[in-house]
Amino acid sequence: MRNDDDTIDRRIALRLKGLRSERGWSLEDLAARSGVSRATLSRLENAEVSGTASVLGKLGTAYGLTVSRLMHLVEEGFAPVVKRADQPVWQDPETGFHRRSISPPAQGLAGEVIEGTLKPGAHIAYETPPRPGLEHHLVLLDGAMTLVTEGRTHQLEPGDCLRYQLFGGNAFTAGKKGARYLIFMV
Repeated sequence: MRNDDDTIDRRIALRLKGLRSERGWSLEDLAARSGVSRATLSRLENAEVSGTASVLGKLGTAYGLTVSRLMHLVEEGFAPVVKRADQPVWQDPETGFHRRSISPPAQGLAGEVIEGTLKPGAHIAYETPPRPGLEHHLVLLDGAMTLVTEGRTHQLEPGDCLRYQLFGGNAFTAGKKGARYLIFMV
C-alpha cells in the first residue's frame, strides 16, 4: 500500500489556496461561508495540519464541490487505467477514516469511485451535501454500517447497495467490526 499522506496534504493545501484565490475570497470570507475558523483555514492552506473529513466536507460545501474534487488537482485529461499503486490514499487524522480514490475525478468524466474504510464504531457526519442532488451508490463490502441520509436510517450488511441523492446532511457509523465500502458518485 502506498502512503501518500504528505503528498496529499500538500496537494490539498495548494488546491484550497487556489480555490480561495480564484474566487477572490479572504480567509475571513471563507471562514464565514464554511464555518471553519480562520486559523484552521490558514494552517490547512500552509499544510501545517491535515484536514479532517468534517472540515473538508464543510470546505467542499462552501466551494460547491465534492471532497474528492476538492482534494484532486485539476487535470487536463485522464488515464483510462488507474493502477492501485497510483490511487491516492488519505486518512482522516481525527477518526482514522481511510479513503482511497479508486477512480479519481477528472475533467471530461462525471463520476468517481472511492473506497472507504471505517474503524469499528467510527462515526463521520456531514452537515450539508457538497452539491445538492449529488448521486451516490454505496456498496458495503465488509463489516456493517448505519448510514443516515436526511433523517432516514439505513442498516447495511455486506453486499447491500444504497442508492440516494444528497440534498441534506448524512452520517456514516461503522459496526462492531468496522466497515469497508465503495461509493460511486455521479
